[in-house]
Amino acid sequence: MDETTADALEKRSDNSKKKSFAFDVLTLAGGTTFAQILTILSAPVLTRLYGPEDFGIWALYISITSIISVIACMRYEYSIMLPESDKEAVNLLGLSFLAVLFVGGLTFPIIWYFKEPIVNILNSQQIGDYLWLVPPFIFVNGLFLALNSWNSRTKLFKRLSLSRVFSSVSSTATQIGLGFIEKIGAGGLIVGSLAGQFIATFVLGGQIWRDDKKLIVKSLSWEKIYEGFKKYHKFSLVDTGAALMNSISWQLPAFLLSAFFTPVVVGFYSLGFRLLQLPMSFIGGSISQVFFQRASRAFSEGTLPTLVENVFKMLVVIGMFPILILTIVGSDVFTVIFGQAWAEAGVYAQILSLWAFVWFISSPLTAIYVVVKKYHFGFHYNFFNLITRLLSLTIGGLLGSARTALILFSISGIAVYGYLCLKMMSYSGVKASRALKIVFSNFILFVPAGIVVIALKTAEINQILLVVFSGIIIGIYYLYILKTDKQIKKMIREFRA
Repeated sequence: MDETTADALEKRSDNSKKKSFAFDVLTLAGGTTFAQILTILSAPVLTRLYGPEDFGIWALYISITSIISVIACMRYEYSIMLPESDKEAVNLLGLSFLAVLFVGGLTFPIIWYFKEPIVNILNSQQIGDYLWLVPPFIFVNGLFLALNSWNSRTKLFKRLSLSRVFSSVSSTATQIGLGFIEKIGAGGLIVGSLAGQFIATFVLGGQIWRDDKKLIVKSLSWEKIYEGFKKYHKFSLVDTGAALMNSISWQLPAFLLSAFFTPVVVGFYSLGFRLLQLPMSFIGGSISQVFFQRASRAFSEGTLPTLVENVFKMLVVIGMFPILILTIVGSDVFTVIFGQAWAEAGVYAQILSLWAFVWFISSPLTAIYVVVKKYHFGFHYNFFNLITRLLSLTIGGLLGSARTALILFSISGIAVYGYLCLKMMSYSGVKASRALKIVFSNFILFVPAGIVVIALKTAEINQILLVVFSGIIIGIYYLYILKTDKQIKKMIREFRA
């Protein structure tokens, strides 16, 4: 490494140390905010260009690609964060790229050979028309995952934020544009997703190559890549199984709802779940991105309990109030925004909302078991999660009720993710009583507003007025938090500074 490159890296390291956890989260959230706002604004348009069945086929495609994508790098992308040496990390980035080539190449013959069984199991002939688009998505998304991990290591989160903006714009524009073509069907939604992922990868990769080209070129070697393979192959083997089971469990609802019912039901579920995730991923995804890097450092410095408790409180404060409001008025929100035809999607969102909150507050903390090197916990936990979801959805499917299937799915999810959250707190040295106290105090804050909203809904006031009033209450809550919560105020001050 020449002196100029070393100086640049040292300067970057010094600057990144000065940036707070809150700064990195809010930097990432900036791009996420734009992407989510665009998604919200485009949703009413998309639901009028595409029907529930189209959304169902799109959801099945995303489910298939999501399962394979999680092992596209064979989990070597997570090892990029671990070594102290940037040279070693560069070679792990190269190893991740090779894994993507291997998995992506293997996907082509597998999809071709198993096309008919996939179509028959999912009870949808239409999905067969789009399976050929699975391998390209796997390849592009795998590259993005590897680049994303390198970007997290370098802590230049503005690059990722920018890629999210470009991805959201290109995906939404493509989907809306193709939606005006007669009989395009689910293909417009699928091609839009592929276009968005391609643009995100191209933008992030271009920025990394521009900034880190010298380091990458000077550090890469086949010998070092092989050393990285040997050093982290056990981690890859253990975590790949856990990640694969976790991904399959996430996609089970789409698969089983399609198998037991129809793609229309999957469409209702996909829209309900997708929009339920928006407020969750608005900040939760950004916190997850930053938390893994910060938790690794905090563990070595002995400050992990403080970091975990602060992050947990932040998640509860941000997520509990709006999700409880949605639990009450979800069907009204979907009817007002998307039309009466999508009311069932709102009911599904209500059913899933409490589970989504528990997932929201526990998901960013999942990195703790990797940080404290409890790798086998991930495998055992994800196996249990997969089995409980499979049983819940299968029982509901055999009973012939999609709502029952999702209720059982939600109940099991609350139990499983609640256990995960408490276990991660335990690993990090935070007492369960502290977590429960934080949750309870924020629930008490919600109670007065909840009583008012329930009373208005019981009185059957106009749906539009009910939705508008609920939105105003949520806005007042966040203004109150900004004024009174010291942790949130500190975040804002640090970001402004």
